[in-house]
Amino acid sequence: MIQSMTGYGKCVVAYGGKKIHAEVKSLNSKALDITARIAPIYREKEMEMRQMMQQKLERGKVDFVLWVEKDEASAASPLNMVLLKTYKQQVEQMQQELGLPAPDDWYATLLRLPDVFTHTEVEELSDEEWAVARRAVEGAVDELVAFRKQEGLALAKKFQEKIDNIGALLASIEPYEKERTEKIRQRIVDALEQTVGVDYDKNRLEQEMIYYIEKLDISEEKQRLSNHLRYFVETMQDGHGQGKKLGFIAQEMGREINTTGSKSNQAEMQNIVVKMKDELEQIKEQVLNVM
Repeated sequence: MIQSMTGYGKCVVAYGGKKIHAEVKSLNSKALDITARIAPIYREKEMEMRQMMQQKLERGKVDFVLWVEKDEASAASPLNMVLLKTYKQQVEQMQQELGLPAPDDWYATLLRLPDVFTHTEVEELSDEEWAVARRAVEGAVDELVAFRKQEGLALAKKFQEKIDNIGALLASIEPYEKERTEKIRQRIVDALEQTVGVDYDKNRLEQEMIYYIEKLDISEEKQRLSNHLRYFVETMQDGHGQGKKLGFIAQEMGREINTTGSKSNQAEMQNIVVKMKDELEQIKEQVLNVM
């Protein structure tokens, strides 16, 4: 069954006093376009994460975020003791050389100086932590795929409803076709009879009317439209990855409906054509979301 390109997935895993959050959402796009925002410690694995998404997501404008939530103990910024000692020595040296009094509050003085809370330790990504983070990425992507499938089912139901409506409207045209032909014939005859002093060849008139009515015949358009309706449903059942193909079929359906409208030459038939166009327009809007 078809899948939607719209979806959202999230997964959170715990590792060593922190939580690793992976979130991914997607919208419709002609190709796969991935925007990634990744915590610095995991950036070395960005290409691997992109490959994971390429294999499972195929199409869509994808926004991916991988970030870390640390617990209070690990999140607290440690004091840079080496820098604090250096600052204190410099203040004391300045005090002696300039003859200044010692600070009343050393704590307040030192803690206001730059970079005293800077965390100088460089984090390195271990294989164990990456294995955990990878599970978060896979979980978020899998949840997005499940969301897309669910949305795809809703889209397929909507498409089937619209296809059925167009089919029913197409069938409702038939009673007006015979009536239309007779009305056209009678209108031409009445116009000729009301024209004073005009003599005409009835056999030639019959031939011309047959030719004229044949030009207004919509049998072929009806047949082609019926075929397109059936082909659209069959294509939906072929599985995901049919979005572009469904779009092409919808265009062909529109071509036949427009031709039917231009040939209808009758108010009732034109009203039906307008209703078919409305149903088709709703299909075209939603088919853009199909992967």
